[in-house]
Amino acid sequence: MAAWGKRLAGVRGVLLDISGVLYDGGEDGGAPIRGSVEAVARLKQSRLKVRFCTNESQKSRQELVGLLRRQGFDISEGEVTAPAPATSLILKERGLRPHLLVHDGVRSEFGQIDTSNPNCVVIADAGEGFSYQNMNKAFRVLMELEKPVLISLGKGRYYKETSGLMLDVGAYMKALEYACGIEAEVVGKPSPEYFQSALKEMGVEAHEQAIMIGDDIVGDVGGAQRCGMRALQVRTGKFRPSDEQHPEVKADGYVDNLAEAVDLLLQHATK
Repeated sequence: MAAWGKRLAGVRGVLLDISGVLYDGGEDGGAPIRGSVEAVARLKQSRLKVRFCTNESQKSRQELVGLLRRQGFDISEGEVTAPAPATSLILKERGLRPHLLVHDGVRSEFGQIDTSNPNCVVIADAGEGFSYQNMNKAFRVLMELEKPVLISLGKGRYYKETSGLMLDVGAYMKALEYACGIEAEVVGKPSPEYFQSALKEMGVEAHEQAIMIGDDIVGDVGGAQRCGMRALQVRTGKFRPSDEQHPEVKADGYVDNLAEAVDLLLQHATK
């Protein structure tokens, strides 16, 4: 790989994944990853612009930010790009009435949405809600529609909590795609529209000016690179050693944690 100075030159904006980069979730609220609270503080004190980009779909944006603030992170709702609020806007704009297969913790994001006589299905990380009965209900709704619409809040395969790896929404999304013979519309990483929305909020260009830091080689790194951004993968969260030999995606750099990534950015990108 080229020297860090060349790889990080010109960066003005930093997109940070949350789960697996800032903290590992869990039933007790989870725990910050070592050094991440201080790393975020240092980054926000620099000249670099910061945006938090998450596919979190078990918590509302308000609940997520509250959790992170209690853990010591300097973060506000307005700095977070999340799929549930974006999906709510899409539903309103297109006049869609969803059948919601989502976690109870994120239902508040759809409080103003008409869910009667559904003409689409919205699927998120429903956790224990992914029962056969609930999956079959979503399947039946889609099969009864002349033009079925399935919207998924992300397509991750798995993520990490303090108790270990957990299946993510992508596995269940693929089951419905296969059963119904359709392709889901993904709102969240790795959707290009998701990254473009975050960049617009920051006021930076993908090419030359922005970098993504995440633990997901496909959703974070691959998704960002397809939008023209550079991307670093941290060896925390869902990272697996095999990610560094991924057959399709190669990060612009691999770092042990967010703290190391911030050290490098402050050393090379802010010159």
